[in-house]
Amino acid sequence: MFYRPEDGHGLPHNPLKAIVSPRPIAWISTQDNNGVANLAPYSFFNAVADTPPQVMFASTGTKPDQEISKDTVSNIRATGVFCINIVAETLRDAMNASTAALPKEADEFEAANLEAARCETINCPRVLIAPANLECKRTQIVPLEGAANFLVLGQVTGVHMRDEHMVDGRFDVTSYRPLARMGYQDYALVDEVFSLKRPGQ
Repeated sequence: MFYRPEDGHGLPHNPLKAIVSPRPIAWISTQDNNGVANLAPYSFFNAVADTPPQVMFASTGTKPDQEISKDTVSNIRATGVFCINIVAETLRDAMNASTAALPKEADEFEAANLEAARCETINCPRVLIAPANLECKRTQIVPLEGAANFLVLGQVTGVHMRDEHMVDGRFDVTSYRPLARMGYQDYALVDEVFSLKRPGQ
């Protein structure tokens, strides 16, 4: 099968997200200028550099009570900071609860019954029970093609890793089995890893 996106795919559901998978999930916490916390998952997400450490995520779409984007991007525009919380298998229901379409005055930490903790380097809450958290300072918000599509870039200013996931000096993802986003309504778990050495190493 071949199709041009401008012509449509003719399938019951768009296959693009199934093709580009699995995708890590950035469960992003922010707060507005009034101190109201927000928490939402984004799967257009990845690390993009390590010296200094930098990450990106993309937001698509709008909500009725925000001017040009969603709560997450609006809060990052206002405050300049955000925190990426990693989603363990045990947090999947809470993560899913945080996808609910709530008004901007609502606190998703409360809606998902999650305990928040303060970040160390930025003025922002984080998910206390998450296996890892990346505190980030916004560097750029880049408009993308299409209505209400934005790429957000940030520099990591602080890293939290729960001690129980450190094994022999390494952060062991199989100890908490991170969620990954697939296409449609599907998810996957990372519970097995293997190593490959590059040629010449």
